[in-house]
Amino acid sequence: MSATEPIQITPAAEAPQVLAPVTDSVFAARARRFEQLAAGHSLGDWLRFLAALTRAQHDALQSMPTPALPDAEELALAREHGMPPLPAQSWPRPAVWREVLNTICAQLAPDAPEIARKDLIRLQSLPSEALEALAARVLNTELHGEDAALLPYVAAALQVLWTAAAARLDGEIAALDEVHGVCPCCGSLPVASVVRSSGAANLRYLHCSLCNTEWNLVRVKCASCAATAGISYRHIEGGILAHLPPEAVCAETCDTCKSYLKIIYQEKGGVDAVADDLATLALDILVDEAGYSRSGPNLLLVPSV
Repeated sequence: MSATEPIQITPAAEAPQVLAPVTDSVFAARARRFEQLAAGHSLGDWLRFLAALTRAQHDALQSMPTPALPDAEELALAREHGMPPLPAQSWPRPAVWREVLNTICAQLAPDAPEIARKDLIRLQSLPSEALEALAARVLNTELHGEDAALLPYVAAALQVLWTAAAARLDGEIAALDEVHGVCPCCGSLPVASVVRSSGAANLRYLHCSLCNTEWNLVRVKCASCAATAGISYRHIEGGILAHLPPEAVCAETCDTCKSYLKIIYQEKGGVDAVADDLATLALDILVDEAGYSRSGPNLLLVPSV
């Protein structure tokens, strides 16, 4: 009997713990995904509008000035204390985000539905103080109340700013050992998680709702409270998307904290955390009715209540 060559197994510790966004593709690929998901979907018009919004984000990102980053001393201090280097609620955001918002609104308005067009035009006329107040609501995930319909556009501009900054920090972002459920770059909550089928295959990454950074979280673990017991996966029998199996997008529910977050499986056809999440809102409704609360926001969605 001949000896068998040993199988080389890459330890999970060698897999990238944090994945910075790629500015050339993150919004462009998302726009294409929205277009794919819109075909034959009951919310097709809305998904196509979101595709246009995401294309506007891509265009704005390519043309915006390079944002200033914290200096070396501030970055070292963040690493030393295990803190995000670009915290959403306290980083002094550059005013360029308002220029990005104006660019997005101007690109979207001509072909937008009438109600959306009015909101986009209104945003372009608001003073800086009012825009900054709306930004503070988004960054504090206060997504209800007066002018809630304006918040997804404000969020879209803020996503562009934080994504540009996060991409420049590639290699400087370290996983947060103590707080696994928030983004290691900006401290925001995840919009969903993605189980990758290439590169870091079969590893699960949480996807930031603001800066598009991804960070590794082991499978079968609550993204909110870190419980490993009482975790289950729910999907709609028969599926939501005609071209995907039902298991491509599931709700990972936790009986410990009664929260849930979507988990998207690339090998089953899921592609983008933001787009696939919004195309499966029917799943949110059923999981909400079962008594679970969503643990992370999708900033492009206006909550119904």
